[in-house]
Amino acid sequence: MAEHTLERNPQQPDAVDERLPAGRLFTLGLQHVLVMYAGAVAVPLIIGRALNLSPEQVAMLISADLFCCGLVTLIQSLGFGRHFGIKLPVMMGVTFAAVGPMVAMANVQGGPEGARAIFGAIIGAGLISIAIAPLMSRLLRFFPPVVTGTIIAIIGISLMRVGIGWAMGGPAPLAQSVDVPRLAAMVDQARESATAAAANLAPGTAAPAMKLPGPIPMQNNPNYGALDNMGVAAFVLVAILLLVRYGRGFVANIAVLLGIVIGCFAAAGLGKMHFDKVAKAPWFDVVTPFAFGMPTFDVVMILTMTLVMIVVMIESTGMFLALSEITGRRIGQKDLAAGLRTDGLGTVIGGVFNTFPYTSFSQNVGLVGVTGVKSRWVCVAAGIIMIVLGLLPKMAALVESVPTFVLGGAGLVMFGMVAATGIRILANVDFKSNRNNLYIVAISIGAGMIPLVAPRWTQHMAHSLHPLLESGILLTAISAVVLNLYFNGGKEDSVGAIEAAKAAEAH
Repeated sequence: MAEHTLERNPQQPDAVDERLPAGRLFTLGLQHVLVMYAGAVAVPLIIGRALNLSPEQVAMLISADLFCCGLVTLIQSLGFGRHFGIKLPVMMGVTFAAVGPMVAMANVQGGPEGARAIFGAIIGAGLISIAIAPLMSRLLRFFPPVVTGTIIAIIGISLMRVGIGWAMGGPAPLAQSVDVPRLAAMVDQARESATAAAANLAPGTAAPAMKLPGPIPMQNNPNYGALDNMGVAAFVLVAILLLVRYGRGFVANIAVLLGIVIGCFAAAGLGKMHFDKVAKAPWFDVVTPFAFGMPTFDVVMILTMTLVMIVVMIESTGMFLALSEITGRRIGQKDLAAGLRTDGLGTVIGGVFNTFPYTSFSQNVGLVGVTGVKSRWVCVAAGIIMIVLGLLPKMAALVESVPTFVLGGAGLVMFGMVAATGIRILANVDFKSNRNNLYIVAISIGAGMIPLVAPRWTQHMAHSLHPLLESGILLTAISAVVLNLYFNGGKEDSVGAIEAAKAAEAH
């Protein structure tokens, strides 16, 4: 692959290696942490609750996530030997791209057993990612903006279901439950009718099948779609919009986090947020590996997560190229391979320390451009701050106590921005002179929508394939790559990849 960045002027000092005073490093590092904090802790919350883990276990996932965020950020920004770390100002966090497959895996098997299976898949995918990173650094031409934009758009569309579920109080199936007393009465009535019908039959005649006199009775869940909870979610959304519209600089950059904090105050004022678990949590604890026991390894789940990691590495490639141009630091194929290899190493570390796959956070890429501070030591400081936060269980318990409907208002913004980022990348795609691009986007988004609109479309297929086929993101990725090869061939579009990464400011 060609080197894609601007040559640095040797007469100018390298801003990437600039060491700032400790106080400034801490302040700028804390800013990076605050920008990514809400996104960094969202995935453990989603997966922990999808696995039906206890609040204490979810709090542990959050602590482990913060700890690993810091550790992997240090490796990526500071470097670890010749083969790990791109040594640019990169913040690493858990990728949203893996949420869909992991939720599907959690739905198949919940609890600590499900967690061990997910961590096994993550470790396996991380090891494979380390091995294929050099190859991936050569495959950029198969992922032009028409492919990456489509994939990022469907990631946001898929995640909107999670955000809306937060605001409603849970996923859509929780809206109603079976009215057991009425169902029992209907069964008794049907049994009596069948018995009476059988008594009037001639000897030797088969009795008719018992049928319920109507549909299964359902009752509404009072906690689903509660108006007061939806009101708080809407209040959070309005607060974020006001901060974005009227806030300046740093305040606008952390509008999502401030919106969540304002929503927490509102929820606490309404008596809907409680802090008893925070009081019980210890001040300090050590994040231990394999806290749920030794992971289990399933080939299909590993391959599913590997496909996710391929998507993650493609996204990371765009981020690295954009950062390279913003900072003026020249990177070659070996540097890119080292950065992608760290995605895999971080994912292995995540699986070992009970957390999830890692990637570079693009909102922090935008922050580098906005502040003009290009020093990678700022992200090193931010990594140290994240490690310290991961060792404070009270902080993790406080985050876990945030009601889901508060997160719902922020989720609509965060996840919607992911979809909007994909659309922005697609806006740079040539649809006028190359109408085939329209077919690539149209069919790929349609493929990704299948699991969303028909969740049981795989019910007649092999059960082992469900984690793969129930991920709209993977279906979209496969469709977009294949169709792009069919219509456009494998032409490299590195300039387009850089423009796409610049447009990606919000996922």
